[in-house]
Amino acid sequence: MRTRWRSAAVGAAAAGLVAGLVVGSVGPAAAAVYGPDAAAHAPTLTAAAPTPTPTPAPTPASDGFAQLTPAVTRQLDDAIRKVLAEAKIPGVIVAVSAPGKGEYIRSFGVADKATGAPMTPNLNMRIGSVTKTFTVTALLELVDDGKVGLDDPIGKYVDGVPNGDRITLRELAGMRSGLFNYSADEDFYKALTSNPDRPFTPQELLDYSFKHPVLFEPNAKFYYCNTNLILLGLVVEKVSGVPLGRFIEREVVAPAGLKHTVFPTGPEFPEPHAQGYTNQTASGKIENSADWNPSWGWAAGAMISDLPDLRSWAKTLATGTLLTPATQAQRLDVVDAIPGAGYGLGIFNVQGWIGHNGSLPGYGSLVLYLPQARATLVVLLNTDIGYEGQEPSTLFGEAITKIVTPERVYTLPAQPPS
Repeated sequence: MRTRWRSAAVGAAAAGLVAGLVVGSVGPAAAAVYGPDAAAHAPTLTAAAPTPTPTPAPTPASDGFAQLTPAVTRQLDDAIRKVLAEAKIPGVIVAVSAPGKGEYIRSFGVADKATGAPMTPNLNMRIGSVTKTFTVTALLELVDDGKVGLDDPIGKYVDGVPNGDRITLRELAGMRSGLFNYSADEDFYKALTSNPDRPFTPQELLDYSFKHPVLFEPNAKFYYCNTNLILLGLVVEKVSGVPLGRFIEREVVAPAGLKHTVFPTGPEFPEPHAQGYTNQTASGKIENSADWNPSWGWAAGAMISDLPDLRSWAKTLATGTLLTPATQAQRLDVVDAIPGAGYGLGIFNVQGWIGHNGSLPGYGSLVLYLPQARATLVVLLNTDIGYEGQEPSTLFGEAITKIVTPERVYTLPAQPPS
């Protein structure tokens, strides 16, 4: 989910539902369009070219997921290339699969615009607000251990929170706290873009939020807010006595069997990785953000992963492998967030697809699971620049699901500034 810095709370970034950080994502945010020349993907027509015969749409099976035949694969190739060219996205990695239906893994475009190095499926990527799914899982493990309660007030663990005696951990995880999103603060935007290498502490991030009045009473409405996750990260640290990144890697990443998922403490970015391109810069011009310090995203959007790990995580997250059934049920108890989408505890349900999106400067992600078909969809790309008001990951998610699950199309409507 994310929130565009320049428009106070337009949804979008770590992948989220409606708004996220500049690490956020759940909803889209307006942005400029840029990217490499897309002519290589454009169709070439001649005067004598015959009119092509349209490929019939695949017929979904009883579980709603189409067989990934060669014909469907070609449709996916064409749809992804079309989005890549129209939205001028440098590169993208896509994986779609379901038991008994086949597997589609492809990469398109470039990982580095300067060298022309191609995007490949083995690259490490910054995942933005998909980080939220790991932070909330860590919290829910502490719930299962009886160390915290979802209805505990945040003031029990963190001092100085506006309405801290009434905002619960459940409301923070469900984006219903009413707190202001620190990544929508203009001073924060200036501080980050003027020196994207600087580290931020969690308290500094909270200070940007807490200087603003609360937006509404606890649980009154949905508002995607990265501040909520910073607070939950502090709860995990205080209760466990372990730094958040270490706790997540030890208690979430390792038990989930993930091999290339890390919570960085600075700008470190394991090789091989794609370069990332953003216009969320001091000049407004497109810059390479691969080496920016993601500490400002921390519990809301700092993590790094790769395609194999996220394909596995999509199922673990949606099925609750690491949690008790009762706690997972609470996580998946979604409430209306935006049209066609509900948000639970650090997770969304969009037309039956369960997971999260992510976006932060230079990168976008989408990690989804469809329980009926046991299907997984993961999209990773190296820009956060939107197209016609839509998150780049949403463009791909919609194009892909129109083909493989036409009765369950993943889409998030553009959100107005709030």
